[in-house]
Amino acid sequence: MSLRQADSLFAAGRFEAAAAGYHRQVWRQRQVSSELLLKLAYAQQQLGHYPAALLYLSMAQARQPRVRTWRQMAALAAQHRLVGYPATWQQELRVQAHRYYYPGLQALLGGAIVGAVWLLWRRAGRAAWLGYAAYVALLAAYLQWLRPVPTGLVARAGAALMAGPSAGAAWLSTAATGDRLPVLGRQDIWYRVEWQRKVAFVRAADLLVVE
Repeated sequence: MSLRQADSLFAAGRFEAAAAGYHRQVWRQRQVSSELLLKLAYAQQQLGHYPAALLYLSMAQARQPRVRTWRQMAALAAQHRLVGYPATWQQELRVQAHRYYYPGLQALLGGAIVGAVWLLWRRAGRAAWLGYAAYVALLAAYLQWLRPVPTGLVARAGAALMAGPSAGAAWLSTAATGDRLPVLGRQDIWYRVEWQRKVAFVRAADLLVVE
């Protein structure tokens, strides 16, 4: 099925057939765009498949961060009492920062290169180099605090959150399908995630990571 055919089915309200066509485009043809992902998410939501809808909304958000997309995710998550989707102005501000993160990073890196060349060419004194060091510190803070963090969506109901990367570790809680967890790293078959401002571990097979 071509993308045009899937779009026609979507416009006609035939969401199951349209979702199948869009799914083929995303996972087989590798023709991925934010618009296509949002359509696929809407079709899945109309079919009552909220975990799939959240997955495609998350993929669209990772590809092109938008406040409106985040609000859709937060509203859908609230309907199903899922965690990890704060509907706050701070989160919306973070979404806006992520939207402009890479252009801002390019501008800051370009400024660092130009500044270093200019200081070397002018044989600048200590005061100028101290100012440049402050600029580099600002760049480091930008990288540390604003860089997008990979997130994982729980893919299996009753996924266990453990205190360590082992089946014998202490059990912390059980996650619901669609819960959103920031991913801090991976150890063997376990993902290290953030849960209630603590570090927890979940099996890799139970988590779909969106970057």
